[in-house]
This record gives sequence, C-alpha cells and structure tokens, in this order.
Amino acid sequence: MIPPASPRCTQLGPLLARCRLDRGWSQQRAAAELCAAAGVPTLSRHEISRWERQRRVPGGFWLGWLAVVLDVPLVALAEAAAATRRAGSTRATGPGRATGPGRATPRGVRPAGRTGPGRTTRGGGARTMTTG
Repeated sequence: MIPPASPRCTQLGPLLARCRLDRGWSQQRAAAELCAAAGVPTLSRHEISRWERQRRVPGGFWLGWLAVVLDVPLVALAEAAAATRRAGSTRATGPGRATGPGRATPRGVRPAGRTGPGRTTRGGGARTMTTG
C-alpha cells in the first residue's frame, strides 16, 4: 500500500499519477486494470489523464475502484478529491460552467435565461399549461 505523503493537503491528480507511476503503469494500463476490476469496459486512458491533470474529479464509484486497483486507502482518495474540489482545480467543460479566458460566469452561477427540464430562471411556482 502506498500512502499519500500528507492526505489532508494532497490533491487528487498528483496522488493518482504518483501511485500509477510507482507501479510502473501507463495510463492505458491503469485504465485497463480499472475496467477489469469494475467490469466496465468504457474507461479510457483519456479519462485517467483528465483525472491526473485535474480537469475532472472521479466520483464515488471510480474512487472506490481506484482504491482497490492502486491499493490506496479509500479515505485518502476521498480526502484528496475533496481537497481538489475545494481548491477549484477542476475545470468543468461546457458553456457557463467554468471561469477562465473569455468566461465571465463564475463557477456554480447559472447565466440568466438558461433552463433545463423542470427548471425556471425566475419564480419557483409550478408551471401551468394553458389550453387554447
């Protein structure tokens, strides 16, 4: 088992990369090991790269399998994932989701006029249908 240097201040990307490299695995091999363990054939080395570069943070499902495959305590990975989220190191993709060059919308704030299923930008009451 490879414990992180200090799990409370370590971010997830560097921790994952270190654990993978300590095993001598490529990102492709790490993806293959995760797929085999989880029984899910859809994880690619590209997703491993996104996690290591902190473009994305894996959810609970993948954190559990990463703990098994990399032989790291789940709590260490969960704490590192939380630290990464708190630091704002992840950059969500899509319009209106991330700040950066050319983006005026702060993370977590929905631009006016954007709605999704069952959501409205104003009010909060039930939607009514008119017949006509």
